[in-house]
Amino acid sequence: MNPVIKSFLHAPSSTWTHLVIDPATQAAALIDPVLDFDYPSGATTTDSAAGIIAGMRALDVKLEWILETHAHADHLSAAPQIRDSLGGRIAIGEGIRQVQAHFSAELNFEAGFRSDGSQFDHLFKDGERFHIGQLDARVIATPGHTRDSVSYLIGDALFVGDTLFMPDGGTARCDFPGGDAGLLYDSIHKLYELPEDTRLFVCHDYAPGGRAHRCLSSIGEQRRGNIHIHEGISRSQFISMRGARDRSLGMPALLYPSVQVNVRGGEFPPAESNGQVYLKVPLQAQPRQSA
Repeated sequence: MNPVIKSFLHAPSSTWTHLVIDPATQAAALIDPVLDFDYPSGATTTDSAAGIIAGMRALDVKLEWILETHAHADHLSAAPQIRDSLGGRIAIGEGIRQVQAHFSAELNFEAGFRSDGSQFDHLFKDGERFHIGQLDARVIATPGHTRDSVSYLIGDALFVGDTLFMPDGGTARCDFPGGDAGLLYDSIHKLYELPEDTRLFVCHDYAPGGRAHRCLSSIGEQRRGNIHIHEGISRSQFISMRGARDRSLGMPALLYPSVQVNVRGGEFPPAESNGQVYLKVPLQAQPRQSA
């Protein structure tokens, strides 16, 4: 049995959120939901999430899972807001513990923060199987972009997070903490072993060349046409290309705000003594001396 997929584009972050529905039972999972965040003002809203919630209610689905493909560095997760409205369990790959440990040290999280993944309802192991209604689902660890990246194979549909983009967009960067181009190459080739008609849904599409945003490809299309990792590209060639490309990229604007929320399962850091919640940005340079 294969799922029905409804996909929602969050235009400000070019993020696709996917609703996976079991047609036999109307059980559902939601993958990578986005919280609206205005960095200059620090304001958050649930407008985008509210639209998805309204759509799910109109479809009369029962939400069982809220699945994160990794702790995103380009948007804040709306998983808790979705769970508060519709229920479901928030889950991510068990590699999140390593990501938590890194950023809790780098950003000097509060003393009580635990790098054990307990902020999530469930941590998936590589190869773990679960169900969405009567749909069979399997977790495939796909590290390389980040240490905690996973893909979800649900029926004939594969949800790859940032591991792959559309064929004309290539692959994710590997210069984040825990990133590794060799691991990404290996992870993608593990996915390329799936049947070539497997539907492949990406988390981001930046619409290269000005084309319309898309989210659906296939394993066969990726094998033959991905501009970074098609058939015939060696591991060493990919590592060299990815390294050179990553060195040319700037840091994502929302990296630090995003990870501080997303490693907590979408919750904000605790309020400080004045009752205000803050997100930190570490300074990387010495202040410029005045003349």
